Amino acid sequence: MARSQREHWERTYDAHPGMYGDRPSAPAVYAAGTFLGAGARDVLELGAGHGRDALHFARSGLTVRAADFSPVGLEQLRERAAAEGLGDRVTTTVVDVREPLPFADASVDAVFAHMLLCMALSTDDLHALVAEVRRALRPGGTFVYTVRHTGDAHYGAGTGHGDDIWEHGGFAVHFFPRDLVDALADGWALDEVHAFEEGDLPRRLWRVTQTLPR
Repeated sequence: MARSQREHWERTYDAHPGMYGDRPSAPAVYAAGTFLGAGARDVLELGAGHGRDALHFARSGLTVRAADFSPVGLEQLRERAAAEGLGDRVTTTVVDVREPLPFADASVDAVFAHMLLCMALSTDDLHALVAEVRRALRPGGTFVYTVRHTGDAHYGAGTGHGDDIWEHGGFAVHFFPRDLVDALADGWALDEVHAFEEGDLPRRLWRVTQTLPR
């Protein structure tokens, strides 16, 4: 499923350049303010895609490491960053988050992931990924992520793959129950779990903010 999802995203980005538009997501606007308010200088974005949120972070004065498993999406991001004169603030890395992250220990002030954790990742994958985020963050660093949850209209629709993963329209989504959010925050300070909606369905999501103890 991981390989088929990668191929599906590659085809989608190739067919629809800039598919999410130029405006940053609402969670990215919130995250930029939260990160800057905490004194962050650099941010790692996981699942950066074609870069609408990474570019917002760069415009806000943050240095951005943008990671995604789609080389096509990251190439679009690099082109847009260069066109805006932000190439010196944005670097890109092709990453499969099922593997250890290729970033040094305690090397970033903040991590952001908009709907990356609710892709086709098993619960074991998620625990391993959050452990990697913890490793890469400096003490006191902030992690903001969003996920679709089990109250979403697409939960239980389409093809079920087990572990609360459902595939609909070619995209596989891991829908989060609340106890999974709490489990992933073990050893962190869980600052906020904010419910919101996005898109035309609408998608129902949580925005989670958690902080690594100093």
